[in-house]
Amino acid sequence: MTPFTVWCVLTGLAVLAELLTSTFYLLLVAFGLMAGALASWAGASLSSQVLIAAFTGGALVLAWHLWRRRHPAEAPAGQNPDVNLDIGSTVQVSHWESDGRATVQYRGATWSAEWRASPTAPVAAPGPHRIVEVVGNRLVLQAI
Repeated sequence: MTPFTVWCVLTGLAVLAELLTSTFYLLLVAFGLMAGALASWAGASLSSQVLIAAFTGGALVLAWHLWRRRHPAEAPAGQNPDVNLDIGSTVQVSHWESDGRATVQYRGATWSAEWRASPTAPVAAPGPHRIVEVVGNRLVLQAI
């Protein structure tokens, strides 16, 4: 087998592993392996092929890692105000049950609500609360 064929087989195996594991980093390693294949096709020496493959794959992995670090994943849909427009709205709670649940009127309907402790309000008390999350058809509230 020619070195070009070996590089292509390794690239294919890396892509297959990425498809099976859904690890984007393996796809970047596959790009590095393909760079080694292209270097082989261009007639570079074996040591140059390995260096080009390692540098390309490593640089892509590092670049992706740094990009992901600067762009954290979005909040889950139940906590993301861009997805759920109820997040940040206020409701009035007249009475809390002993288990930290309440029934509130919101948008013309009765909703089940639960209380989430905050540093400023460690105990559930009646009054205005802000919606911080929606879990199914239940509002998660925090005191204002």
